[in-house]
Amino acid sequence: MSVETIEKPSTSRKLAPRYRVLLHNDDYNPMEHVVRVLLTTVPSLTQPQAVSIMMEAHTNGLALVITCAQEHAEFYCETLKSHGLTSTIEPDE
Repeated sequence: MSVETIEKPSTSRKLAPRYRVLLHNDDYNPMEHVVRVLLTTVPSLTQPQAVSIMMEAHTNGLALVITCAQEHAEFYCETLKSHGLTSTIEPDE
């Protein structure tokens, strides 16, 4: 009995493009609110990470929140906006 190996055409699965969720600084949201919203919106963030993101946005005007699939990025961005924060997404080049 011979075992035959069937060659599959090589399918190099193209990874879904990743998107960066950006948090923009604003002059009206208290820092505690920003941290709270980040923690409730992006479950994978820890408190220190959320504080760090908030401080980076506060200091530099912009901070990277998370890089993820487009669907998730859009969801996070919309959720941040719905809590009064300014957020955008961009392709992760």
